[in-house]
Order: sequence, then structure tokens, then C-alpha cells
Amino acid sequence: MGETAASRSTPRTAAREPRGTRAFGVPVLPTRFAIPSVPHTFVRRPRLTQRLADGVSRPLVLVNGPAGAGKTLLVADWLARHPLPWPVAWLTTEADDNAPGMFWAYVLEALRHHGLPLPDDVGTPARAEEVDHALLVRFAAHLSGLRDPVLLVLDEFDRVTAPVIAEQVAFVLQHSRPALHLVLISRTEPLLPLHRYRAGDEMADIRGADLAFSQDETAALLDRHGLDGGAEAARLLTERTEGWAAGVRLCALAMHETDDPARFLKEFEAGRSTVADYLLGEVLATQPFETQDLLLRTSILEQTHPDLANALTGREDGAAILASLERANAFVTAVGHSWYRHHPLFAEILRVHLRSGQPGLPRELHGRAARWLCDAGQLVTALPHAAAAGDWEFAASQFVGRLAIGRLFTGLDADRLAEVFSALPPGTPGPAPELVRAALDFARYDVTGGLARLRAAEERPARDPKDPQNARELPAVQLTRAVLRVVAGRLAGSVAMAEEAAADAAEPARQVPSEYLAQHPELSALLLTGLGAARLWAGQLDTAAEALSAAVDASEGPDLAGPRHEALARLALTDLLRGQPGRAGARAREAAAEATRNGLLPAHCSGAADLVPAAVAIEQDDLAAAGAALERAAQSAGARDDPVVAAGLVILGARVLTAGGDPAGSLELLTGAVARPAAGEPSPWVDAHLALAASAAHLALGDPKAAREALGDAARFLAAESAVAAARAWIADGESARAIEVLDPLVTGDAAGPAVTVRALLARAEAADGLGDTTAARRLVVRALGLARPERLRRPFLDAGPWLRRALRARPVPGHDWLAPGPAGAGAGAAAGARAGTGAAVRPAGPAAAGTVLVVEPLSEREHDVLACAAQMLSTEEIAAELSLSVNTVKTHLKSIYRKLSANRRGEAVRRARELELL
Repeated sequence: MGETAASRSTPRTAAREPRGTRAFGVPVLPTRFAIPSVPHTFVRRPRLTQRLADGVSRPLVLVNGPAGAGKTLLVADWLARHPLPWPVAWLTTEADDNAPGMFWAYVLEALRHHGLPLPDDVGTPARAEEVDHALLVRFAAHLSGLRDPVLLVLDEFDRVTAPVIAEQVAFVLQHSRPALHLVLISRTEPLLPLHRYRAGDEMADIRGADLAFSQDETAALLDRHGLDGGAEAARLLTERTEGWAAGVRLCALAMHETDDPARFLKEFEAGRSTVADYLLGEVLATQPFETQDLLLRTSILEQTHPDLANALTGREDGAAILASLERANAFVTAVGHSWYRHHPLFAEILRVHLRSGQPGLPRELHGRAARWLCDAGQLVTALPHAAAAGDWEFAASQFVGRLAIGRLFTGLDADRLAEVFSALPPGTPGPAPELVRAALDFARYDVTGGLARLRAAEERPARDPKDPQNARELPAVQLTRAVLRVVAGRLAGSVAMAEEAAADAAEPARQVPSEYLAQHPELSALLLTGLGAARLWAGQLDTAAEALSAAVDASEGPDLAGPRHEALARLALTDLLRGQPGRAGARAREAAAEATRNGLLPAHCSGAADLVPAAVAIEQDDLAAAGAALERAAQSAGARDDPVVAAGLVILGARVLTAGGDPAGSLELLTGAVARPAAGEPSPWVDAHLALAASAAHLALGDPKAAREALGDAARFLAAESAVAAARAWIADGESARAIEVLDPLVTGDAAGPAVTVRALLARAEAADGLGDTTAARRLVVRALGLARPERLRRPFLDAGPWLRRALRARPVPGHDWLAPGPAGAGAGAAAGARAGTGAAVRPAGPAAAGTVLVVEPLSEREHDVLACAAQMLSTEEIAAELSLSVNTVKTHLKSIYRKLSANRRGEAVRRARELELL
């Protein structure tokens, strides 16, 4: 017969059967040498077995994790499926093995049991309480002389707690090289000098985090149990158990006994389950009373600090107990800086156990935790505990007194805080609760409700005005009220309210503790942003820019991303209103980048940042981009209730509709526009821009008189823009000389910004052309082209009408190729964006929107001219006069255009021509 692995491993002594069946007069239990069998539902995880296979080449492998993590089955399955070419001995240790003699007697017997005979001169411990060091020397020497390696697996090694045994194991492992390889399976880290093994790369680790089931592995286990819960069930179960193997298996078994496994996962009751029985029996019940008490009391916390644990237990042993639990992998994990966390499922089970055993205690513990956390400067963490304790007066007074009201508007905790205070009961004494409710209203853009809460806060004094504590808190209450009134001024469109409130904030800001102000820079950021926004609404552009720039400077850091985003967006609007679209676009991109970088959702933004790109896209004739930007703004939190955003949606929406060939729809949108908030003041620039949009729509409909009348007193704020609009109406009426009188002061420079100046130059050129001065007209057009090119301002040239196309065709101007039409978008998409959020009905897109329209044959040059005039909403007679054609000839051209564009009427032909970039 061939040589066995065992015989090859014993060069000095013949192989022999294991002889020991008793240790110190007690029968040896062979079950302790058995490698556990693996159930058929076991999920094999190659990622871990590969780590075992790689690690076993080192002297030591530690598989370390909490109870039920699957440590033992992982090693047993690996050995069963991947047998090693050398002897493997398995020993499951027990608490009795803390006697050194007993421990080594079982180790020696395990080797013999698994076919590795030992020579007689190694010996056997004489007493259970001790072992002769010489025996360990002989044992290590024998192992070191073997030709083949030996693997010894010590399962549940956490039961062996005697330091002397750990020292002896380390000695044998050190001096039995290279033969002995040791696998320790333990809930805790053994007392061996692991740092040396790790530093020398002589050890492989598989820890609790490695043993956690992934979602795919959970899905595989559910499948093994015959459960078809799908990916969602696997995700829920993995998240609930954090991949804890026993928890996953126990839940799978329970699900198998239910009629609706999916419902079981959603309605799983932690306190009444086999999982609870396992954790309470295997983890909690094995701990001393003091440890059980600490675990139960700290289960109400998301994270635990030793000092906080002491505050809840009334003892001073928190640090030692938490550290020992973490070392023991008892579902308590260190998270850094002396803080710990319970496994969430374990904590949930502990809370159920606490409530059932001591029903009144959780409320008291929440109250203690709230006060400790507040004193430790962790207000946001403290507030849910104060709420759970029912101490709402404490929660609100601390929130206001520590100047944290701005956290309801910005920062990562805004939603969480809003959820906590949404349960604030009415009748809670003191002004602080009403201020918190007012902030919640303003955060939801409820101006009316918020203002009512502010008035209630002013009318509700503290319970005891003579209390020194109330006197100390008064400046914080006053400062909070002032900041909220600034926010109200922004939302109400009342610069007077915002200015007055900002002035009122100065004195209490000097009286509050400086450290509170330093901890809450969002207060200053909100105040400056609100003040700047109110000034913007009032048309005070210079002072608005000053306040908004200061808000940007005061809003550093991710927690202040919201105010910074809003301040940048409104700075962009001030640039736009000053006629600087390029600078405005850059600011708007910066605001958008701030939102993207910090994950701000539309629900957390007012939408102001999308108005500028919409306006710039209109000027560049990219109506699709303009419509998309308006749709984004319409989906934002401030689409209806932020006065700037609501007004901007109407103004820009009307401009998109007019540019897209639907001036009638533009007027319909403008008709119902409200130029001011219900509780606020008029905005001069909003009124003026509404008038300009209406004037442009009337002019596109061929009614110059209505266009002039629509301007009203817009010139009071937009003198240059109103003058250009009036001049174009005079030109359309054939009053070119009168238009020149209006335009000449505007074409001498660029004080009004390029977008306005380009329109003034083109209108002046059209007037000159109408009076026969083609040389002056050409010079003005060339100047307009040069001024418009850097910012690609196409829209003024399209609005100029067919005379410009004829002029450029007759006498081409070099370098105007960039005037080629921008992306198509004057159809359904842009129109929908224009109407989004304004309350206007969205008209059907028509056949052209359903797909690409092919031109049967190219349009002739004259047909292009007729189509361009039709796009300006000129009548057949006006087109004939404009192009010096007969009415019948115009009708013939229109019929040909309809045929070539597969259209039935004029508006449809214009729309399809724009989609095909023919206009």
C-alpha cells in the first residue's frame, strides 16, 4: 500500500492508533473533534473560501466575528470541499479548557483522533490545572521536525480566556515552524500577540464585516429555502440584519412558515421572533447583570459614549463594559472617538425587551440622553430624544436658544429636524415653539401661516419673565424672530419688512453667546440671502448684489450649500437685469455646480438658478434649452411661492411662446399673471418685463398700436428696453423717423448691455433702411453683429424681421455664419416648458412633434422670404407690401410652402420650418 500522509509526517516513530480515551479520569468526548456538517441550505461564498485557501499558507488564520456570523460553517465547508493534502485536526473548545492541563490534553488527543500519532516522549499533562513547559517544548520540537504541514483548527476559541493558555499557544506556534498552521475561530480577538503576526504578514484575518452577507448572497439563501422574494426582499433583509448570517437564516426560516414572505419583511416585529430569541439567549443572557443593564439602557441611542452610558446607568463602568463588548464581538462596534454603536437589529430587540420589562423607563432615559447630548454640544442628536421624552418645551427652547433655527432651512439635517418638530403639540408654553412652527411654515413657502406664527410668538411671553434663564434666552429669541422676518420679507416680496428685520437683528446678535453664533453661520447666510433677494424684488440691484455677495462669502462648507446656491442664483439674476447675460450665465453655472456638488434636490431649491440659463438660451435662440430650464424651475420648491421665481416663469415663458411662433399663447399666459405676492409689494422690474413681453407678443401679432400701449410705464425701470420696444412699434407703423428720435441716444454706446444695445442697433438700422439710407443701415448691422457675436445673441436678429435677411442677402457681411439657426425647439417641448408651472394649459403638439418631417422639395428663395414674414405673424396683405408682391402671388407661395412642409395652415408651417431649422 502507498505511504499515507500521517506516516510521512512521523519519521522517528511508527504510526499508531490514538490511545487516549480519558483525560484525568474523565472520558474524552469525541464529538469535540468532529468537523461540523454543513446543512443543505448553506450558501457557499467563494470570496471567503479563497481567502481561507490563501491564508492557510501563513502560520495563523483568525476567523473572528459575532455569534451567528457563520464562522464555524465557513471553515467546515471549506475543509469538506477543498481537502488539504496534509493532516487536519479539529477541536471545539469549551469553558472547562481554561485549565491549561485540560486544554493541552484535548489538543494532543485531537491530533491523535485525526490521524496524527504523537511519539510517547511528548507525553501527556499530569494535572488538569497545569502543564509542564517541557511537554510544550517536546511537542513543538516534534511538530517542527515533520516533513509535511499540519493544520489545527480551534473552534470557539473565545471560551478559552486564561492568559497563560494564550501564551502557551503562542509559544508552540512560534517554535513548531514551519509545520504547524493554526486556524482560530473566535467571537473575540485572542490574547495572542496578533500585532506581531500582522506586522510580519504571518497572519490572515476574516472579520465580522467580511462575514456579513451581501445582497446577492442573501438572495441565494432565500432561494435555497424555496423563497422567491426577488431582489427587493433580499435588499430589505440584508439591510435589516446588516448581513448578519444567523439573522438572515432565521428570518428565512420564519418567512418559509408564512403565507406572505414579502409582507413578513415589511411587518417584521423584532421583539417577537426567533431572531430575538437567539440574540437574547446567545448574547444578552450570557452577560453579567451590569452589562445587560447597560445594553438595555443604551439601546435607545443611535450611538453610545461611555460618559453617556454612565448618565443612563448611574454607574461609572461604561468605558470598560463597552470596550469589552466590542472586543467580544457582542454586536457592539467602536465607531471612533470613544463612541460605539449597537447592531441596529440587536438594538431594536433590546428596546422591545426594555419596554416590556420596564415600561416607564424609556421615557426617562430619553430625557436624560437629551440633556447630556445638549450639554455635549450635540443638539441635533438630542432633539429626537427630547421629543421621545415628551419634553417639547425643552426641545424648542434649546433649538431657539442655541440659535439653530436656520438648520430647518439648510444643511443635511433639515428634513430630519422638520420631521421631529412636525409633532410639536399645540399649547407648548413659551415663544420658542411658535418660532419653530413659523420656521417650518416658511421652509414650506407658507408665508401667511409663518407670519401668523411670528405674531403669536410676539404675543406669547416666557412662562416666568423674572427667571434669569429666560432673560439669558431673550436675545436668542429676538435674533431668531428677526431672521425669520427677513425670510418672510423675501417670500412676501417686501423689502421694507426685510430691511426692518435686518436692522432689528443687530442688537440681539451682539448679546447672544459668541460661540453659538460661530456654530451657526447659516443664520448670517440666511439673513443676507433673504435681504438680497428682497432688494432684488424691489429692483434695488446694487444693494441686492452687495448683500448677495456677502451671503456667498458667508456660506462656505457643505452645510451652507443651500444659501450659497440661492445667493449665486440671485446674483446671476441681478447681472441679467443689468444687461450682462454672459456674466449672468457664468454665475448661474456656478450656482448649478454648487447644487450638483452638494446633492441639492429641486425640493431644496427655489428654482431661481434655472431662470438665467432660460433667459440666455432665449437670446441665443436655443428654445429647447430654454424650455428645459423653465421646466426645471417649474419643478422646484419655489415655483409658485417664491415671488422672483413665479414671476420669472411667466415672463420667460411668454418670451419662449412668442419666439416659438405662438404670440397669442404668450398673451394668454400674461393675462392672468400676478405682478406681486399677496402680502407684498410691487416689483418695478417684474412689471416692466411683463409689459415688454406683452408688447413683443402684440407686435408679433401685427398690432403696433397695442404693442405701444402694452408698454405702459415700463420705461420707469427699463428705459432703454422700453425705448427699443416702442421704436420697433413705430417702425412697424411706418414711423421710421420717429423711431430714430427714440433710438439715437441708445446706439452711441453699450451702457444698457449687449442684448439691449444690439436690438437698438438693429431697430435703428431698419429705420435707416426704411428711409433709404442703406449705407447707415449696413454700418449699424455690422456693429450689431460684432457686439452680439461674443455671446451668440441670435434672437435679436431673428426678431428684426425679413428686411434683415434681404439686406444680408443683397450685401453679405463677412463673419456672420454663427447666425445659423440654433437647436430646434420652438415646438411642443419648448412650449410645454414655457407653460410649466404657470397654470396655462399645454396645447397638443400636433403631428410635427411626433417625428421628423421631410421636405418634399427645397423652398425657393422667395418662399423663404414669405415664410419668414409669416413667422412674424404678418397678414397676407402685409407680406405682399413687405416683399413688394401682389396678394395673389403671396397666396401662391403660401400654398407651395404648405405642400412642401406637409402643413395645412400658416402656424403649422412655421412650426415645422423651425423644427427643420429653415428659419
